[in-house]
Amino acid sequence: MFAIVSLIVIVIISMIVVRVATVALSLTGLSTQLARFQARSAFTSTGFTTSETEKVMRHPVRRRIIMTLMIFGNAGFVTAISSLILSFMGTESSSGLWLRIGILAICLSALWAIAYSDWVDKHMSRLIQRALKRWTDLELRDYAGLLRLTDDYIVSELNVNRDDWLANRHLTDLKLDDEGVLVLGIEKPDTTYIGAPRGNTRLEVNDTILLYGKADILKNLDERRTGASGNWEHHKAVDEQKQNDVKTQ
Repeated sequence: MFAIVSLIVIVIISMIVVRVATVALSLTGLSTQLARFQARSAFTSTGFTTSETEKVMRHPVRRRIIMTLMIFGNAGFVTAISSLILSFMGTESSSGLWLRIGILAICLSALWAIAYSDWVDKHMSRLIQRALKRWTDLELRDYAGLLRLTDDYIVSELNVNRDDWLANRHLTDLKLDDEGVLVLGIEKPDTTYIGAPRGNTRLEVNDTILLYGKADILKNLDERRTGASGNWEHHKAVDEQKQNDVKTQ
């Protein structure tokens, strides 16, 4: 019976560790869904896709969180397997075996229900945020909250290709702010980063730009090609933005 209790304790600790890591990752600017996925992937050592790996490795705080999760995950997995094996050893009768299986199933079902409870998630996340800000030196920022990344507003990366409407043009000429789009930063092919670029900054082929705006506008901008058709799409987007501004006044 002691082995079953040990296994339940290990599962509880693992859930808490993953939840803390999820909150910490979300405070670095990741969405809650992506933060939860990365935390679980790191804890179980299942890995990430290439783009998600870059998001973690380029961010020092996220990198520290993921490395810590991997250490805890490896230790917890070995301990959990050992406890699970010990839980079913030494049973002299089938009734005793089924009793242990029943107790373990009930406990795990209760933990599962708690883990997916919205009430528990809300209050636990709030408590973890306070604890992280008070007792850690991680420079965490809730960028999603600061930028109001709700409804249609998102932050998105866009790669500048040769035939794009954005290619080889200055920000002043593009007038993206007239469409309701803000350029937060530009990453050059040599990894040089330009934060808060000015109007005389030139967008070149193979640049990666970080944009803030409505999802449909950014999607249209990503699909916009050079030439008269691209200019026409720009004018339509500007007109729609003006109409929206009038409605909100």
